[in-house]
Amino acid sequence: MMNFALDLGVHALLARYRLGSLTCRSVIEEVLARIAAAGDDKVWLSRVPDDALRAQADALDRTGDRSLPLFGIPFGVKDNIDVAGMMTTAACPGFAYKAEVSAEIVQRLVAAGAIVIGKTNLDQFATGLVGVRSPYGVPRNPFNADYIPGGSSSGSAVAVSAGLVSFSLGTDTAGSGRVPAGFNNIVGLKPTPGALSTEGLVPACRSLDCPSVFALSCADAAAVFDVIAPVRTTPSMGKNFRFGTLMAKDAEFFGDEAYASLYEQAVGQLAKMGGIAVPFDYTPFRDAAQLLYNGPWVAERTAAVGAFITGADDDAGVWPVTRDIILAGREYSAVDAFEGQYELADLKARADAGMKDLDILAVPTAGTIYRLSDLEREPVLYNSHLGRYTNFVNFFGMSALALPFGFRPDGLPFGITLIARPHAERTLLAFGARWQRALGLPLGKTVGKLPPADADPIAADDRISIAVVGAHMSGLPLNGQLTELGGRQESTSRTAPLYRFYALPGDPPARPGLLRVAKDGAAIELEVWSLPAATVGAFARQIPSPLGLGSIALEDGSSVLGFLCESYATEGASDITALGGWRAYLKSIA
Repeated sequence: MMNFALDLGVHALLARYRLGSLTCRSVIEEVLARIAAAGDDKVWLSRVPDDALRAQADALDRTGDRSLPLFGIPFGVKDNIDVAGMMTTAACPGFAYKAEVSAEIVQRLVAAGAIVIGKTNLDQFATGLVGVRSPYGVPRNPFNADYIPGGSSSGSAVAVSAGLVSFSLGTDTAGSGRVPAGFNNIVGLKPTPGALSTEGLVPACRSLDCPSVFALSCADAAAVFDVIAPVRTTPSMGKNFRFGTLMAKDAEFFGDEAYASLYEQAVGQLAKMGGIAVPFDYTPFRDAAQLLYNGPWVAERTAAVGAFITGADDDAGVWPVTRDIILAGREYSAVDAFEGQYELADLKARADAGMKDLDILAVPTAGTIYRLSDLEREPVLYNSHLGRYTNFVNFFGMSALALPFGFRPDGLPFGITLIARPHAERTLLAFGARWQRALGLPLGKTVGKLPPADADPIAADDRISIAVVGAHMSGLPLNGQLTELGGRQESTSRTAPLYRFYALPGDPPARPGLLRVAKDGAAIELEVWSLPAATVGAFARQIPSPLGLGSIALEDGSSVLGFLCESYATEGASDITALGGWRAYLKSIA
């Protein structure tokens, strides 16, 4: 543990900046001192020059807006994500190019005041979960340099755990944003595929890739996610939530008794926090995980960089194991690709059925951790072991959060991953903040402390989402009924194509009626708002008959509480379904 007193946590720095007791220049000087003290740790593939960092810091101190959400916060970027003016290598020297434009997520972070420190090491072309498949060396695990750091986002995880930056960006296709978090005692947020822009990312499997966030705390990860995510969502998870646990037949720890015991303890901790443990059948999840490296999706990796690897000479620095994995995609046919899609659809249906009555799944982030020497003997098999509990998540379009939970007797970290339905990131982060506060574990390998409780993400179980389709939408006459009760707009969406939509007769303001039907339904535009749970009753009392609150099915397959109409009231009402939404109707009669 480095002997640096400054807490680089996002909220810790922001609090001091806003008090005027800290300058960006002093933070940058500390970051540079920590990087120098770490020595040749194999974390960085390139860095912004020291003088350029100092100049950025000085400019922020002189004229920067301290109200920016990430003012003066230093961060690292996995080197398969573009940063303007810097080389992107994907850990392959022969592939390197100079990025002209930053990836969209990097642009958002910089606009919010954050400072890029440099580009971090990774498993070449983000192919691996081990962190050793790089010609630039293996980032040093801060807990024991004889052990792997996890991958593919190895350098990004180590940079946060070792206290070199406040947060970092990774990517996650098969677990690359979760496994390194588990091995480094930090938080790893893997958003829903598609929730964040992948513009400016070197693809691994383009249909599955998503950016990820590493941080010391869930509160810090939430602050970053709020900047890079264009839509904020708050699906609810009750205080007495139901969580899926592995059956004995599915719990594989590859001989690691300490990890097996820690998983049992973690399940017990979830129960202490109000959870109801429900064993679930892991079979469809396990079988889907196998498809990623033992099915036609390997060919998508070939499509991404196969042409480069085929033409690369010996000086290009292509890692032998990576070459073999990526070029193996040529063995699959178009027929294999279609059959794989059919198999995946069947597995997803079975998995959805298994999760029907569960809020989350709770699995080990990894079944064990390996020594560097282990990977020299078994570079492929042991890598596949690490994906047992991660590979299926993006296949099924789910969100996930890796959380620390204790240590083996030899001091190596163990973590669990909570897996939820799509767009449940803030729900997971809110619970994760409770989890970290209950456990009080060290943050990475630093002396940092958890932010104050008021910095934690707003707990989703303290707010209830409500879909509105008419006069309660933003800017319309009844919207004040929501905002006066603490309402917050979370997203815009559409219903599943199961509804008819009507303009009801009566006094102004004009009101719509949304009615679920057995046939000839359509998708209707709506807004999802959330209210503090304590005010929902007061809101409901303002809703006049024939309207009421009920469950509305959304186009992404989820459901939310929202406005519905009793069927009798649609007699004599104008059917406006074809217009697709209330704003379009108002425009048509203006």
